[in-house]
Amino acid sequence: EGSIMALTKQEWIRLEEKADELRKLCLYTTHCSSGHIGGSMSAADVLTALYYKYMNFDPKNPDDPNRDRCIVSKGHIGIFLAGMFADLGLVDKEELKTFNLTGSRLGMHLDSNKVKGLDASTGSLGHGPSLALGMAYAARLNKQNYTTYVMTGDGELDEGSCWEAFMAISHFKLTNCVVIIDRNHFSIDGNTEDVMALEPLADKMTAFGFDTKVINGHRFDEICDAIEYAKKAPNGKPVCIISDSIKGVGMKLTSGNFKWHYGAINDEMYETCLHDLDEYKKSRIAVAEKEGI
Repeated sequence: EGSIMALTKQEWIRLEEKADELRKLCLYTTHCSSGHIGGSMSAADVLTALYYKYMNFDPKNPDDPNRDRCIVSKGHIGIFLAGMFADLGLVDKEELKTFNLTGSRLGMHLDSNKVKGLDASTGSLGHGPSLALGMAYAARLNKQNYTTYVMTGDGELDEGSCWEAFMAISHFKLTNCVVIIDRNHFSIDGNTEDVMALEPLADKMTAFGFDTKVINGHRFDEICDAIEYAKKAPNGKPVCIISDSIKGVGMKLTSGNFKWHYGAINDEMYETCLHDLDEYKKSRIAVAEKEGI
């Protein structure tokens, strides 16, 4: 089954174009205020695939009880989510200019009571996996067939509550819960392996009872194959996707630089970063053109 691509060339290019729009919206919002741009860029592609291809999610009916859920446990990337929800029509694009300013509806960590379409307010790290576990278990008890996706950061895995939730997701065989780890190798203070070593991470997730897949988090063919695999959960175990990614990807200023975990973008940086993102998009679309089917 590995030879059948989950993605047509046309869809691959469509996702590349959408991800580029969302990266630029995130940069724009950061330029208006400041925010966690590094971890937003590393997670952008997986979130684009979820919201624009896979999730049963209708922005016109964001409270549909049968919708798929997505818990972004690394909630500090609210600056990316705000732009994405604006693109989906759930937030007014004009509001992005107020991001994280006093009185704005859009705080640094988005509030699900204020932003329609956001399945949970997160921010204190380590809570998302437990929320996802509860939602997935509720689906089973209520005989609903939605999927719950939870994205954690890799630095977030220093929180013990993540591992408690992973044990339970595995124990209850919640194959309707897909764990995605944005493995960008950096947390706020440096490389995860210096701060609190996570490796061998895939082996740990496997030992905790997951069917674990490691993918390139910036290739839509690999992302889509992994999500389709996770939805099938062919081995009867919940699937963990480790999305190997680059913090601040696409811009020379921020790429692979933990000092850009959080920052503000001035006018000059903004122009340079926009140019970099244009070049990055071109290089990625060239790959899709060459390798897509």
